[in-house]
Amino acid sequence: MNPDLAPAQHDSARATTRIGLKETPFAPRLRPLNQFEALEYWQGYWSPAHFGNMEREYFAIRNTASVFDISPMNKYRITGPDADAFLQRLVTRDVTKISVGRVAYTVWCDDAGQVIDDGTLFHLGEQDWRLCCQEHQTFWLEASARGFDVSVREETEEVAGLSLQGPTSFSVLSRLGLGGLETLKPFGIRRWPFRGHELMVSRTGFTGDLGYELWIAPGGALDLWDALMEAGQGIGGVEPTGSHALNMARIEAGFLGAQLDFIPADKAIRAGRTRSPYELNLGWLVDLAKGQFTGRKALVEEKARGSRYCLVAVDIEGKEPAEGSLVYHKQKTEVGHITSGIWSPTAKRNIGLASLKRPFGDTKTEDLWVEIYALHELRWEKVMARVRVVKAPFFEPARRRATPPLPF
Repeated sequence: MNPDLAPAQHDSARATTRIGLKETPFAPRLRPLNQFEALEYWQGYWSPAHFGNMEREYFAIRNTASVFDISPMNKYRITGPDADAFLQRLVTRDVTKISVGRVAYTVWCDDAGQVIDDGTLFHLGEQDWRLCCQEHQTFWLEASARGFDVSVREETEEVAGLSLQGPTSFSVLSRLGLGGLETLKPFGIRRWPFRGHELMVSRTGFTGDLGYELWIAPGGALDLWDALMEAGQGIGGVEPTGSHALNMARIEAGFLGAQLDFIPADKAIRAGRTRSPYELNLGWLVDLAKGQFTGRKALVEEKARGSRYCLVAVDIEGKEPAEGSLVYHKQKTEVGHITSGIWSPTAKRNIGLASLKRPFGDTKTEDLWVEIYALHELRWEKVMARVRVVKAPFFEPARRRATPPLPF
């Protein structure tokens, strides 16, 4: 839905666009807060883009505590005697190194070594995993599971999720009486009883800041929401946030977005538009020594011959938004484009992620320019701005890894 619709248009738009779309267990709390019906489609759900003041939401992520509804995230429970072996065959990293009670970021590829999706693997117990990801993966997972004694079950609607992020997030959760939370390390998992339900907390998130993701049965969702709002009182509150503020934070953290920084291989229409892990600066997730996995042969060949592209973090001259803009060498030769870009209020820099044709961005990093079309007083003007390849992340506070986190 277009958030800029005039108020008179909203009633008719609401009636037509919500047909067939689902709402999460937190919808009774989210709906009254969404002042402008600023909603986005997220895998069959309506998800808030913002609640009326995106700047306030962004600064809550960086200065107090924010909460974002991640219930629409696709969640798959993978169990059975061959669960470990199945995942070892599916993803590029060595899952035998992921202990029970830990979470790990990973990617999986097609036979050509092109990334289908990225996500987080939760090792919940012996031969018991949860895979969370952006895109629907039911068909790919079921096809990949053939020959394995494994159960792959989608549990998206069975698990409500909230992402609680920001420097006061630890203090907010501590006020819920979660004993031992201070010992939970990054990418760790812990469980507590909560008002008749099990609350699972993982020290994970998409903001690059101190934060947690909270997982509970739908029946406990509203109690959890209300408890968080009450716990935030007196320490800056807990600010509901939408996808726009979250997107700003994840770019500052250097995190990738599916359909933004890469096209999932099973969704691409044009040949050559997909990327391998090496081309997304995710080579550290590829373990060629662990044995066979889907795409391994192609990745071995790519590593030997070199990759076509590289994804790099960039500083951009000036303050004009550059997302989607073309990148040139010496202002003449097109060498790539900006996949994600913002003016960072925290880093005070015009930043972005860029997909460039090698050797640009790799061994050739000088004399790069971006072509931006900026609207200045009702007139579009072309701006050529210098681009400097830098090291990501753009923002990485020490509190992100501090154990125990500092209380507020």
